[in-house]
Amino acid sequence: MAIIDADAHVVENDRTWDFMPEEDQPHRPAILVPKEGHKTRAGEYWFIDGRVFGKDVNVGLDTDPETREASNVQKRLAHMDDLGVSTHVLYPTVFLRPLTRHPEVEVALARGYNRWLGNIHEQGDDRLRWTVIVPTSRMDIAIEELNYGKEHGACGVFMRGIEGEYRLSDPYLQPLWAEAQRLDLPICIHAATGNFGYFDYFSRDAGFSTFKLPAVGAFHDIIMKNMHKKFPDLRWAFVEVSASWVPYAMNDLSVRYAKQGIPWAGRELLAERNIFVAVQTADDIDYIVATAGEDNLVIGTDYGHNDTSTELRALTNLRDNGGLDPILADKILDKNPCRLYSL
Repeated sequence: MAIIDADAHVVENDRTWDFMPEEDQPHRPAILVPKEGHKTRAGEYWFIDGRVFGKDVNVGLDTDPETREASNVQKRLAHMDDLGVSTHVLYPTVFLRPLTRHPEVEVALARGYNRWLGNIHEQGDDRLRWTVIVPTSRMDIAIEELNYGKEHGACGVFMRGIEGEYRLSDPYLQPLWAEAQRLDLPICIHAATGNFGYFDYFSRDAGFSTFKLPAVGAFHDIIMKNMHKKFPDLRWAFVEVSASWVPYAMNDLSVRYAKQGIPWAGRELLAERNIFVAVQTADDIDYIVATAGEDNLVIGTDYGHNDTSTELRALTNLRDNGGLDPILADKILDKNPCRLYSL
């Protein structure tokens, strides 16, 4: 049985931007270090398009720089072996927030990151898969990057619950969904936000609102907008927001459907809509299964980070200490993520 970590991370470093095409290098992020004696949240900061973002505020203390930054791919693979993990699906770190309002900068960042991940995948014996970054302000280049990702080991499309000025149901994004469906790449909504107004309002001390709630809202929105009818073969995933909110959201949706006289799918909703959700071991998984079924649940470790979703041995803990039926554990660890990511 394979064990798939459906949400692992790679932490960007200065070498990441060496992979930016030459014409994009004027937009290369810089690293700033606070003056000695100044108390700051981070030890280092990214300087991107006139703004600063903490570089090391959410770094996992149970990983070392070479593994979490994938600067030593063989060491990362060895650590995966120690953890009993077959495959990491890599998500970004710096892109969990909005970075720029300028399309040319967004394009440069996406291109550099995607080529860095393509290089990591090439070294990783097909065990380091990844989600491609798309610059949604330039739809033509976003489509190009989808195809680059597909050709270089990407198995999903990284997305935030709000992308710039757009909800994920907005018609503006539909060419992206159509191309992702054609390429058999799922849309992976991670705990994050891509809207500056939203980010700046909450970011000081409200991480739950900043990062988790946009994904929950996007789940509700794509169901209410019947996105499965527009893109029947497109898969959607909600990652690093646990899954305890799913019964609440489904109850709310069922009431809205009833008031509109629309039949409700009930426990079959996730399967009907091609939606997958990542659980955490702290979730009441039996209750979630009773509400939403067992065929669309996956699990990740948040490898490389240090927050409420991080559990480095979550996968083996689920299998060995989760008290789950072995058939259900096998689905969450192997069969479901393989279907989600087409592994």
